[in-house]
Amino acid sequence: MTTGDNELSDCLERVRQRDEAAARVLVERIQPLVEKLVRAHLPRNDDVEDLMQDVFLKLFSRLGQFRGQVPFEHWVSRVAVSTCIDRLRAQKRRPVTRWTDLSEGEQKLVDSLAAEAPAGAPERDAWGVMEKLLGSLSPSERLVISLADLEQRTIREICEITGWNSGVVRIRTFRARQKLKSLYRQLEAERS
Repeated sequence: MTTGDNELSDCLERVRQRDEAAARVLVERIQPLVEKLVRAHLPRNDDVEDLMQDVFLKLFSRLGQFRGQVPFEHWVSRVAVSTCIDRLRAQKRRPVTRWTDLSEGEQKLVDSLAAEAPAGAPERDAWGVMEKLLGSLSPSERLVISLADLEQRTIREICEITGWNSGVVRIRTFRARQKLKSLYRQLEAERS
């Protein structure tokens, strides 16, 4: 165990004993990680600060569940990603998607679909296709497609973020891609 691990263990123990100063230190330590994950997995028009607060509430309420079997940052990542997935599920019930909701990679993908569309097809048609395809995915499928294809993350990175093992990541990525292909073929058949 390193000095950093000892400091973290001491800090976590003090937080469990309701030490407010230790809680502030812990928040300052993990805030950049939480913010990065929230920004990466939520549409841009969502209130990042609000969701980060939800993540921190979950972290502090579940701190007793952390046993130290995985690095603390991985545990924090799992809680943050789960919170984002929960928010995505809620949004799926009432979907509203805007161009600004898309990440740079998603915008490039939509642009490339528009470029491949037959001459004279409006850009809105490509956007409609993309919106239908992404909206048809479950939150976990959308997450894995976003991480693997749009953000170009490695299997290992996806495992660290989601808490899934590499086999699960590979299978979910494969199935999500197959579902996207199938949905795209169905849309093409409807157009014909």
